[in-house]
Amino acid sequence: MSSNEKRRFYFHAEGHAFSGVFHRPVSVPIETLASVSLPTIGGHAHTRIENFHIPRLVSFKSAHTHVSGSQQDVDTFTTQVTTTIEGLRILDFLTADRIVCRLTSEHLRKNKEGHILAIGSHFENLRLGGYPVEVKLRHDLFIDCKTFDDLKKRVTKGPKSGTIPPATNEAALCSLAEKIQTDLPGAELDGHVLRVPHFGSIAFAEVFAEPGTKTLTMLGLTLGSPDDGTTTTAQTRINGQTWP
Repeated sequence: MSSNEKRRFYFHAEGHAFSGVFHRPVSVPIETLASVSLPTIGGHAHTRIENFHIPRLVSFKSAHTHVSGSQQDVDTFTTQVTTTIEGLRILDFLTADRIVCRLTSEHLRKNKEGHILAIGSHFENLRLGGYPVEVKLRHDLFIDCKTFDDLKKRVTKGPKSGTIPPATNEAALCSLAEKIQTDLPGAELDGHVLRVPHFGSIAFAEVFAEPGTKTLTMLGLTLGSPDDGTTTTAQTRINGQTWP
């Protein structure tokens, strides 16, 4: 038996469309919706939810997540996870026609890490209080940074490095949001986080990276007054590696 045949690739991909908890004025926990994970042997899986609705707090027309993993050839393994949410409405203030969170990975057997990309992730008709919010994503960040060390160097030395905690040998926090624009009165932008009076803060396209692994969250809300809570919208995670 060859050394390649003795080594097995363990796939990993997972995603969900929405989760969170509202603390005030009433306590409403929301379990992970349209959630699915990929078996370590690969294959594919899919889940879908239609017409989710909690009065006033959150609703969406549909949400679905798909994961897949397969061996392209003797030395190449590919993985993908896509989460899509359509017709989203939060507190009758944040709305979006469609949000897509997509991660793909190509892992060569000889490499310790796979090359993970986020091409396909995007926002469609995102609005706050009726005002359009334009979010331009820098997909070239993942294209250029093929490894965790590459990404760590980029976010540490980048022009926006001071807006987020510094990278370490274990993890790095950054964002795919290159430009965020809105005419919403009172809104203040700090890096990839938009703070809105009497609503809360919104983190756009936030990336939590570890060696060989990336987690992308398209919308992360920390609500303030008069409502209080935290929510996650369209989140995916991907990695995978050979063993031993």
